[in-house]
Amino acid sequence: MSYSRFTIEEQDHIAIVRFSRTDKRNAMDAETWHELKRVFEQLSNEGKVRCAVLASEGKHFCTGMDLAVFQDTSKLFATEEPGRQGEYFRHLVAYLQACISAVEAARFPVIAAVQGGCIGAGFDLISACDIRLATSDAWFQIAETNIGMTADVGTLQRVGSIMPAGLARELCYTGRRLTAVEATTSGYLNRTFESHEALLEGAVEMAREIATKSPMSVAGCKHLLNYSRDHSVADSLHYQTVWQAAHFHYRDMTEAAFAAFEKREANFEALPVINPQKDFN
Repeated sequence: MSYSRFTIEEQDHIAIVRFSRTDKRNAMDAETWHELKRVFEQLSNEGKVRCAVLASEGKHFCTGMDLAVFQDTSKLFATEEPGRQGEYFRHLVAYLQACISAVEAARFPVIAAVQGGCIGAGFDLISACDIRLATSDAWFQIAETNIGMTADVGTLQRVGSIMPAGLARELCYTGRRLTAVEATTSGYLNRTFESHEALLEGAVEMAREIATKSPMSVAGCKHLLNYSRDHSVADSLHYQTVWQAAHFHYRDMTEAAFAAFEKREANFEALPVINPQKDFN
């Protein structure tokens, strides 16, 4: 499958997914949203990728929603009846949320590598990633407040579990910029790098380390961490017992043990391909 808004480079169980709209400062038009969902669903379903790096080229990582999306409101409100307008818009927002959530739902960790500005929908996007790295001069902004709307595709639901709640509320209420230094201190960023080149090298190095681990183990960690974020400790512990009983992978544990003993890299089987339309007919 080919894409016009992203490029994908796969090697050694790692995927580097890059925005390719540098002429538009990587703003997200309608096609970007569609492709974002397809890219991460495809990579996840194929089962070969064990970690992905989400990056971009140009001055800014992502400047948010392309304003051209808002120019033709007739597409957003196909009827003048308020109730039906609301019903249509509710489903549109749910679709945009699903595009962002495809990153979080992927069966592998996603590392965001951010340079320059990361604004609005870009902030929503990297908040759905597992790990965030950035250049030391990067900055972040929940910009929706500044244009009279409420962020609606994931930031408000995720950011409070990534950084202190008070800071998350401040950023949402004021719409101010968050520097890379403050983002690192608050825990929103894992670490920073002095250049874009060093950032990409660091992100790929981390992805390579993750890719040496059992994909079943890593996928389980991601799924259970996300589940535990949204549920009580008691519920999460109960779910963990069910998960472990169903997914306990002796083969990967044996391979990891032998690889360590023999001082070699472990050779793990890929995750199963997920293709219900083909397999269930």
